[in-house]
Amino acid sequence: MGCIASKSAAVEDSREGVAREFTSSSKRATAKMKVSASNSEKRVDGVWGKDKVLDGVDMKASLIDKESSGSMRSSDNKNGRKKKQKPELAVLDHPGVGRVPKALEGEQVVAGWPTWLSSVAGEAIQGWIPRKADTFERFHKIGQGTYSTVYKARDLTDQKIVALKRVRFDNCDAESVKFMAREILVLRRLDHPNVIKLEGLITSQTSRSLYLVFEYMEHDLTGLASSPSINFSEPQVKCYMQQLLSGLDHCHSRGVLHRDIKGSNLLIDNNGILKIADFGLANFIDPHHKVPLTSRVVTLWYRPPELLLGASNYGVAVDLWSTGCILGELYCGRPILPGKTEVEQLHRIFKLCGSPSEDYWRKLRTPHSTVFRPPHHYRQCVAETFKECPSAATRLIETLLSLDPTLRGTATTALKSEFFSSEPLPCDPSSLPKYPPSKEIDTKLWKEASRYLL
Repeated sequence: MGCIASKSAAVEDSREGVAREFTSSSKRATAKMKVSASNSEKRVDGVWGKDKVLDGVDMKASLIDKESSGSMRSSDNKNGRKKKQKPELAVLDHPGVGRVPKALEGEQVVAGWPTWLSSVAGEAIQGWIPRKADTFERFHKIGQGTYSTVYKARDLTDQKIVALKRVRFDNCDAESVKFMAREILVLRRLDHPNVIKLEGLITSQTSRSLYLVFEYMEHDLTGLASSPSINFSEPQVKCYMQQLLSGLDHCHSRGVLHRDIKGSNLLIDNNGILKIADFGLANFIDPHHKVPLTSRVVTLWYRPPELLLGASNYGVAVDLWSTGCILGELYCGRPILPGKTEVEQLHRIFKLCGSPSEDYWRKLRTPHSTVFRPPHHYRQCVAETFKECPSAATRLIETLLSLDPTLRGTATTALKSEFFSSEPLPCDPSSLPKYPPSKEIDTKLWKEASRYLL
């Protein structure tokens, strides 16, 4: 369950300086990229209303990068002092991330919601009754993120084991509240066996934090895959991938991009059911009303090339790239593209997937497409890299890791691929082994302990 709170990697990646260059001739271009990246970090997502762009006081912040909150950014003037600048893009919110009529806001306060929450994110909590903290017995921490912590707990009303995600707010900042509200709205829109379910909210009139109540899951995919004693069979890999793609298909059909698919965000229970979790970076999309989105999403190792190059017009293909990385990881037993910086990440991608064509660069037209071109031509070597994998698996990896986002297909087409219809077929989740509890946080603790034992 630790993956529910795992946001720090994405935040840290978005803050990384570009420290490596392809060749010495690209150093000047990389230096330009540092300035461009620092300026573009403050861009914000926008989402459209049903038929028109939403604006007004409540649309001041769309909150995509938790570190870059605020509708203003600062830069140095001639005297070295900070001065405020307006954001580059229009700032819009999902229609639900806003206030409700005063009468309804009053009803929410009477029901137990704090005013700082109902006044900013009334639509997100509408129709819900807050739970009290004393109706839960909190156990140990099972996950840690930059802005949240996840605990294992027991619901004292029915003795059910749950996971509590505590979201912290600094001085009840409205933008932080709106960010959390969007996550709640996303979770309320989704209802699928392979998507984590939000079961309730805990707050109080005095507390400056909010707990999201989730069903408890014993494992995450990173914890299982990194265990030295666990080797997935081909039917098991197919079973997990089938569930992941089924969950993604549901998200995309409901107009939701996850934007942080990785092993630690894929939870697995003792019945073998996989659920997509941690929708903190998710956003709503409408194919009929496209607006610019931030490229500063998705944990670095799972981030597609178009986002690394600064694309702001993208769709479901970003989640499919991450899914391709997961599939390769399950067969290799380790992350397949573990870059340390954005430049190195692109370098690794081009070495595996080949150099982009001139047509790719023309169509992309991103802010950084002219400075990130590889110094020499790379041929595609996906099939060679995964030569030990079944041919159907290699072909699906090649599709999902297409440099051109339009060639990755959809979750629906991936589910119909030969990978799932060829022998051996995916096993039933109920036939998966019962593993000891294992999560990414357990793996980190084990590695840390091993350092001191050596």
